[in-house]
Amino acid sequence: MLIKVSMLVVFFVITVGVGLYFRRRATDVNGFVLGGRSVGPWLTAFAYGTSYFSAVVFIGYAGQFGWRFGIASTWIGLSNAIIGSLLAWVLLGRRTRVMTRHLGSATMPAFFGERFKSKGLRVGASIIIFVFLIPYTASLYNGLSRLFAMAFDIDFTVCIVTMAVLTGIYVIAGGYFATAVNDFIQGIIMLAGIVTVIAAVLKTNGGFMASLDALARVEDAAASNTPGVFASFFGPDPISLLGVVILTSLGTWGLPQMVQKFYAIESERAVHKGTIISTLFAVVVSGGCYFLGGFGRLFSDKIDIAKDGYDAVIPTMLSSFSPVLIGIIVVLVLSASMSTLSALVMTSASTFTLDFLKDGLMKKLDEKRQLLIIRLLVVVFVLISAVIAVVQYKQGLIFIAQLMGISWGALAGSFLAPFLYGLYWKRASKVSVWCCFIFSTVFMTLNITAKGLFPAALQSPINAGACAMLLGLVIVPVVSIFTKAPDKAHIDHCFMAYEETVTVPVRESLGINGKKQS
Repeated sequence: MLIKVSMLVVFFVITVGVGLYFRRRATDVNGFVLGGRSVGPWLTAFAYGTSYFSAVVFIGYAGQFGWRFGIASTWIGLSNAIIGSLLAWVLLGRRTRVMTRHLGSATMPAFFGERFKSKGLRVGASIIIFVFLIPYTASLYNGLSRLFAMAFDIDFTVCIVTMAVLTGIYVIAGGYFATAVNDFIQGIIMLAGIVTVIAAVLKTNGGFMASLDALARVEDAAASNTPGVFASFFGPDPISLLGVVILTSLGTWGLPQMVQKFYAIESERAVHKGTIISTLFAVVVSGGCYFLGGFGRLFSDKIDIAKDGYDAVIPTMLSSFSPVLIGIIVVLVLSASMSTLSALVMTSASTFTLDFLKDGLMKKLDEKRQLLIIRLLVVVFVLISAVIAVVQYKQGLIFIAQLMGISWGALAGSFLAPFLYGLYWKRASKVSVWCCFIFSTVFMTLNITAKGLFPAALQSPINAGACAMLLGLVIVPVVSIFTKAPDKAHIDHCFMAYEETVTVPVRESLGINGKKQS
């Protein structure tokens, strides 16, 4: 116990210390929200990766989908790396940085407002973020309950309050830059931790080949009658596996807390480096989590899924480890959760202040008051999410748990297509964005309140969220074609950002037709 507590204390001291050290970089709105748009590749890449993967992935998703799909769940992690990280950086990274700076937007709703020349879209997007990020934020605490019960035998409420307070301190003190530095530290812990845990779990079952052989011998008639299906390439249910891949990989393209990382990139060089670093990070962390979860059925003699649920899978796999290793795992999961929590509360507070209050109810807010309100709202959002998590834990409110599940689908379904087309296609119309907003939020809300309206395949929030995102990619172009085109002068102004001429060294460009430029 002394070893585990000591590791936590050191972790907490470093985390809070970083926040206090970088408080001088958070003296204005631009510095607090975007780090002055001067964040380098390593910090940006780790901030992106640690915001992506939380305790929800390590405890919840890895346990659930590893149990359902076996070793094939590794495809989810690899897809997160290729689609959710590599392609996101390649297609969105530099274009987001260029256009948002040109338009002077610091948040995703601000981008919609400026790009489509609509204050209504800006306010509407901020409301969607406020409504659906809060339950998503609360879900971050869920994966910690069983882990802390296993490691410390303490009440979950203590864990929630501790995590909420410490995250609030370093976010309020140091803003985005302190968050990015802490994300880097927490990312290193996540990388080392997941590799160590995988090695330990496989060793428990005689190594990789022995574990794979044992997994191939697992039978579950309720899942499949095919022998060895849990050690197969695509597992027992490839269609459902594809739905998870789409939601968890493509979804990052439309999540405000993820996309906003591109706003703060320092330079072109940082984009290139960040792309590689972020992708490799995702391969190890996400690929590792789902790979680990794929062996969960080897511990089926210790787990009663019907009674304990999927959240018990990973903690059960880890329960027999040494105190040092359990301490590493606790710090690993805390790192994953606190990094994502900080990103979510920063996004919620800055969006609500800059896009809802300043642009709507309180138009004369000066910069000093904006910064004060953002900091106060960080406290409010951390408090609300913690209260929801405690209430759900104490009362077992299924409705709240389901609402957390649809948050990702509603947010990504609303924003992915409008943001992507907004960066690349001049013809995208304001009406099409409204249609996408309304469709995705209503679609996902009905998925929790009126499941009977949906076919069996779409009654799962996972599949419904994936469907909402894909349909959004159709809704925006179809509606745009049949509605009024945007104002040409305004659109030309927006896309002028990509036409500006810059001078680069010859090592980065061969010039025109292979000749050195004059």
